[in-house]
Amino acid sequence: MRLFGATQIDFMGKRRMWYVVSALIIGAGLVSLAVKGLSFGIDFLGGTELIVQFQQPVEIADVRGAMTTIGFGRAEIKTFGSDQDILIRTSTIELEGGGAVGDRLREGLRTAFPNNPFVVLKEDKIGPKIGAELRRDAIYAVLASLVAIWIYIGFRFKFVYGLGAVAALTHDVLLTLGMVSLFDGLLNLEFDQNMVAAFLTIVGLSVNDTVVIFDRIRENQKIHKTMDLEQLMNRSINETLSRTIITMSTITAVLLVLLLLGGEVNRGFAFALVIGISTGTYSSIYIASAVVLEWVSRTKSKGKLIE
Repeated sequence: MRLFGATQIDFMGKRRMWYVVSALIIGAGLVSLAVKGLSFGIDFLGGTELIVQFQQPVEIADVRGAMTTIGFGRAEIKTFGSDQDILIRTSTIELEGGGAVGDRLREGLRTAFPNNPFVVLKEDKIGPKIGAELRRDAIYAVLASLVAIWIYIGFRFKFVYGLGAVAALTHDVLLTLGMVSLFDGLLNLEFDQNMVAAFLTIVGLSVNDTVVIFDRIRENQKIHKTMDLEQLMNRSINETLSRTIITMSTITAVLLVLLLLGGEVNRGFAFALVIGISTGTYSSIYIASAVVLEWVSRTKSKGKLIE
């Protein structure tokens, strides 16, 4: 299926303009990361988790209002199986003066719902040491995925193509991370294990689009053996453009629904994926393919890059 007819867009001719755009956006994100940082969730900071079961169903908004009243406005709150079972997570482990966080949470719920008694099904505390280990493991997971993809692309195509793919994925991760930091205050985004899963998903989906373009470049090199590499890349990208837009649009449509209607718990996951999928589509063209073209142009290699 083709979304529109054959196009002849000069993607590679405009690549340097998009280098500047990417640099500006990533730069703004890095400044935000340096100044504001990220709002880590309980998974990475440690904290307290409480699961309660009310006698009657309750609204998440009412529970959040009760938590805000007692000073836990950034707590993660969601239903846990039914509208009567509520999970509350906060990064606070101990109160000033040594009081128990769980006691304060229960007291706040009793005050807010005097006519709706509840029982505590589970109460856990996550120490800061475990949170630090999870943060370290999350970084290792993303780095390991980048190395694995570089090896895969390097074997399937050639080294320079692996370099282009990893450059594009690094671009996607940095840009998305910066956007999470920039929009945290507006959308109340928390960096937790769900968001780590989103970043790993971004890496997988982005490289998939990159491989499709690289495959078409390889096919066209066999057909158009004398064609200039820049012209050949433009031809290949235009030929796969319809597939790229259809894939991105369908995934983004689902993610937008999840972002707008999926609730606060899923907001960070959906937001990271919306940004990552969009920039992943763009980077497959203007980063991955462009890096290969720049490498060839600078080394003045006129032979086949992919055999």
